[in-house]
Amino acid sequence: MSLARDLGTVGSATLASRVLALVRDMGVAAALGAGPLADAYVAALQVPNLFRRLLADGALNGALVPLWLRRRGDGRSFAERIFGVTLVALGGFALLGIAFAPAAIHLVAPGFGAGTERFADAVLFLRLAMAYVAFAGIAAVAVAILNAEGRVAAASAGIVAFNVVLVAAALVVLALGTGASRLSAGILAASFAVAGVVQLALILAALRRLPRPPRRARFALSDDVRRFYARAVPALVAGGIPQLALIAGTIVASPSVTAVSWLYYACRLYELPLGVVSGAVASVLAPRLARAAHAGDDKAVAAAQTHAVEVALGLALPAACGLALLARPIAGVLFERGAFTPADTAAVAAAIAAIAFGLPGHALEKVLAAVSFANEDTRTPMLTAALGLAASVVAALALFPRYGHVGVAAAIAMAGWVGALALALARRGRLRARPRALRIVAAAAVMSLGLLAAMHALGAAPRLLVVVLLVPLGAALYAASLAALRVVSPRDLYAAAKQWH
Repeated sequence: MSLARDLGTVGSATLASRVLALVRDMGVAAALGAGPLADAYVAALQVPNLFRRLLADGALNGALVPLWLRRRGDGRSFAERIFGVTLVALGGFALLGIAFAPAAIHLVAPGFGAGTERFADAVLFLRLAMAYVAFAGIAAVAVAILNAEGRVAAASAGIVAFNVVLVAAALVVLALGTGASRLSAGILAASFAVAGVVQLALILAALRRLPRPPRRARFALSDDVRRFYARAVPALVAGGIPQLALIAGTIVASPSVTAVSWLYYACRLYELPLGVVSGAVASVLAPRLARAAHAGDDKAVAAAQTHAVEVALGLALPAACGLALLARPIAGVLFERGAFTPADTAAVAAAIAAIAFGLPGHALEKVLAAVSFANEDTRTPMLTAALGLAASVVAALALFPRYGHVGVAAAIAMAGWVGALALALARRGRLRARPRALRIVAAAAVMSLGLLAAMHALGAAPRLLVVVLLVPLGAALYAASLAALRVVSPRDLYAAAKQWH
């Protein structure tokens, strides 16, 4: 399968998954709003969401693919041992999370205060969702194997199925009419575990169609399994920095009622374009970089890295500009209904505008990390990502007292840029600067100016009309600018559109 088709397959599946996640969040916003109950739900979901980001967004690929390419002859046995150790480790962690849920909530939301209703609700919701962690671990290993074998379509289907279940749960809550109640939030939290089971079943079914599929899970800490986990843990930490930055922001903002909810909704919109870029890099570009590095082809690695940077920048930069400019109408159209008020829309929009500038940084960080992973170096991306996280925490503590949740959002955005810059200085391989990157920046600038002019012309038009008109207008302006600046040809744009159809 061609690179364009692989990127189209993964990108379209990831986009479908993220759109479904937004539909789910629209239901959550309508049912729970942005108050103490929503704060409890969001805080409780930080732990399973962290593992979802760590495991389900392809972070294991960087550690598993190089080892898999070496051990294809013994692939079945190798996979069975990894499945066994992962099941024991994450199954045990899920049980500990259920048992020590109060301690976990103290950690992620210290401002809730023990003995309060908000704290008790968060403990209950975490216990309902925690089983997801065990299912996500097995699914992530299976997805990494499928990606290594080039079965990207099969690997992507489970991601969509996961969010279909969550959307169904949100629809059930709205149909019941239970509103902002503990029952509503409990159903939404429990749906995480159910969605994990459905996702795992679909991915394992795809795995069984491989020529020599693993048949069982065996617990055995062999040398190759130890080597895999020694590389996987740093890769997982590096891949989870955006979610860790959100958790850190939640910790800082937890003393303020509703700030946690506002940050959550803003980050959910932010994750839509970031997930498309991350999925494409982890599932398609990372295996190709690993194959080039495994073959010792430095020129191919450098060319692939340069192309990947251009792809990431070409997707992330216009998305960041569009989010920042259209934050208020988009937030209003998506979330303002039911328990979600106009004041909540304004607060979420301000956070979206602040966090959007970090999108290109996080996207570039994903690409540069993939090059290190291809060279079986997972430690460097972990250290540089940790540096970005530390900078984000310091900035959040400094900005929150004066700027509230908007300052925390800006601090989360900073993490990506600091991590990308540090990784660029320490990266492996040579990144060749090309004029195409500057042309991409120019195309995004043209798109932004066009959107500003259109927004001024529309004036006080209804928000839905603004979104419906300006989102496709922005995409058309950007595509036309890319073609005019000879970044891509009209034929390439047409072919890309067909892949995403």
